[in-house]
Amino acid sequence: MRVPHEDSKAAYERLRAAHLSAVRASLEDHVARLDWPHQRIEDYQTARLRSLLGFARERSPFHAARMADIDPSTATIEDLARLPPMAKLDAQQDWDAIITIPDIDRAGAERVLARQRWFSYTPSGLQVFSSGGSSGVRGVYVWDWEQFVTLACLAWRWQVRADRASESGLGRARLAVLEAGEPPHASTPLFDVATGPLMGTIVIPAAAPFDQVLQAVTDAQPTHLVGYASVIGRLARAAIAGELGIRPIRVSTNSEPLSEEDRDAIGIAWGAPVHNLWGSTEIGVQAVGCGQGDGLHICEDEVILERVDTAGRPVGADEPAARTLATGLAGRTFPFIRYDLGDEVTLLPGRCECGSSMLRVADIAGRRDDDFRYGDRMVPASAFRYVLGTDPLISEYQVHQTAAGADVLVIGSPDLSAVATALVSSLRRFGLSNPDINVSVVTQIPRHAATGKLKRFIARTE
Repeated sequence: MRVPHEDSKAAYERLRAAHLSAVRASLEDHVARLDWPHQRIEDYQTARLRSLLGFARERSPFHAARMADIDPSTATIEDLARLPPMAKLDAQQDWDAIITIPDIDRAGAERVLARQRWFSYTPSGLQVFSSGGSSGVRGVYVWDWEQFVTLACLAWRWQVRADRASESGLGRARLAVLEAGEPPHASTPLFDVATGPLMGTIVIPAAAPFDQVLQAVTDAQPTHLVGYASVIGRLARAAIAGELGIRPIRVSTNSEPLSEEDRDAIGIAWGAPVHNLWGSTEIGVQAVGCGQGDGLHICEDEVILERVDTAGRPVGADEPAARTLATGLAGRTFPFIRYDLGDEVTLLPGRCECGSSMLRVADIAGRRDDDFRYGDRMVPASAFRYVLGTDPLISEYQVHQTAAGADVLVIGSPDLSAVATALVSSLRRFGLSNPDINVSVVTQIPRHAATGKLKRFIARTE
């Protein structure tokens, strides 16, 4: 006898199969865009922006009030600066005024999340997700059918392009997906995508005990890896130590900042190209690494990024920015226009060696709220990363801020006294004269129960 959960999961998989067919059909167009000249990208971007603004003004009371003085039919990217930034709190408090369709409101979205025991589609083909993200503020998000197709193509087109160029991965392939693994987080549907007819996939929950993750990856013997940067970095260190025998030809990381130590470990372990991805549940996919040149290529055809100062005014390419605002051109059902991502990005000069004219940003080091404030002193997360991320005997770590320093949890077998001494020295350079550092070895660091993400830096709450 079939149970209701099995029936709902089967129904979801049938509709998802149709959705993935749409993704594979659209990939051809998206791969071709990677070689567009920049003027064509700009023309396409402007047309997409005008379409989004026109739709949002007509269907969303929230956005109509914000853009009363803008004519969507003639708007340019420069005109966006006339709109106030949109914050995460705005999106959640004004949810029902932002949504552009009558089929669902915030209460209805919450009912979907409460009832689903597996991923699902609403009767009108929407997908509802929830995420706390690195900000800790819970958000509820809706993706429509076409939006998911676009976002999946943005996530995978660089890998498809690279596989075709090298003729690797075109035969029988196996993709191991190290993501949340279950609702309500969007990472699993977005990355559990077989990009070719001969590729199989297996989802391995990132929050599972690491010995189980290690065994599952060993059993899968994947040719391609995609998942949280910290998990894949730890797998790479396990491979270096002789605990994991796989030979992936391509690696894709997402959802967390890719640290230099994790990137280096991946290179030592497998020598595979790394496609790092910078995204958010709100916008979807903002930028992706091509696997050849430095940094990440902005998805300029579907995303507008504005580097702005503290007042929300755009700054020049070579000027420092306080934060980054994003406009997702594919998101019509719940438009995010000039949305504050909370990340600081740096534009990279010149054209990438891969040949694409899409602009690049440097790898995202993390949100500015990863930094700790001690009175009038600000200690950047890099002060901890410099020590903890370079110790070969530490495979994973988490830092909890305390009133006078930090409690540090590590997995591995480091010299705890030496690590503590190095951290004290590092923090003194940022003005903490006598930081109190405690380092402890643990067998497992808890990940977010729903998403499986690892939050490395936990700020002290007063």
